[in-house]
Amino acid sequence: MTKVVVGLSGGVDSSASAALLQKQGYDVVGLTLWLMKGKGQCCSEGLVDAAAICEQLGVEHHVVDSREAFEKYIVNFLVEGYSSGITPLPCSQCNSAVKFGPMLAYARAELGADYIATGHYARVDRDPDTGRFRLRRAFDRNKDQTYFLYDLDQDALGHSLFPLGERQKTETRQIAADSDLVTAEKPESQDLCLVETHGTMRDFLAKYLAPKPGDIVDTSGKPLGRHDGIQNYTIGQRKGLGIAAPNPLYVVAIDAGKNQVIVGDRDQVHSDRCSVSRVNWVSIAEPSAPIRAHVQVRYRSPAVPATIVTLDNQRVTIQFDEPQFGITPGQAAVWYNDDVLLGGGIIDRPTPPMVDPTDSSDPAES
Repeated sequence: MTKVVVGLSGGVDSSASAALLQKQGYDVVGLTLWLMKGKGQCCSEGLVDAAAICEQLGVEHHVVDSREAFEKYIVNFLVEGYSSGITPLPCSQCNSAVKFGPMLAYARAELGADYIATGHYARVDRDPDTGRFRLRRAFDRNKDQTYFLYDLDQDALGHSLFPLGERQKTETRQIAADSDLVTAEKPESQDLCLVETHGTMRDFLAKYLAPKPGDIVDTSGKPLGRHDGIQNYTIGQRKGLGIAAPNPLYVVAIDAGKNQVIVGDRDQVHSDRCSVSRVNWVSIAEPSAPIRAHVQVRYRSPAVPATIVTLDNQRVTIQFDEPQFGITPGQAAVWYNDDVLLGGGIIDRPTPPMVDPTDSSDPAES
């Protein structure tokens, strides 16, 4: 009987995964990572519910104190990123640095298991030609989470099971209900556990970053208003600027050096290219020539056609067929061939819009 260690957050997805694997004949062991104090599925409430699930299924439950790693790789990562004017993506970093790698190491060293499983909606198979493990989108495209898994290496992919990858969310609820799991009717968690715990990202950041007022300026450098900290803004943001203007204004760039938020019209938030660093080639080896793929620059944005050119030091340049709205430094760009995730990385900080010293127009008059 194959032993598999199931990462239990206390939510319905991971709970149903454990129940499903047990029914399929696996020797299931539950494992919960204690990431931080407070409410939410990754915290105190989640630990209690995960323990209850293991008791219901009659399996062992292990808890690993991962608070130090979470503080280092996620909390500090977020605070440093927002304070420098980017919008970090914590979920992919958490999956690679805090969850999958450490879980697999613990499963092997402490529990004698060579497989882990989670409630992520994703699929893994093996390329028959190259032998490389491939990460594929889930059948339920509305729940697909491969975007957050792009940073996993071949070892993690080859030893991870995703029982829900070929199921719809409604089936997951039914699996939990059929097994009488205490989480069967548990509400969906938010995409980001820190937001669930603190209320909003602004509230979370306020615990670590003091207000630092500065100017909101247009692309010619003209002051239009004030902000209370660049950490509270992101590229493409329209609401909450506090500026009266005849046409909608959007955040075009954030200049941490000048402590400025730069705004402009919607067209100025579009770009047809970006550079990406910390690239991880997932389902294919790094190509030696440019490739065509469909690129996704946000979790909820569609994947669009583009050309990807590899550079040195785990970097690529992406040229989109059509300009894209709100390409945001710190977020992930992930590229696919049909449903196969080829690779991904972190969008680099662009050069802030140039101030045109000859432009004396008043945006309020345009």
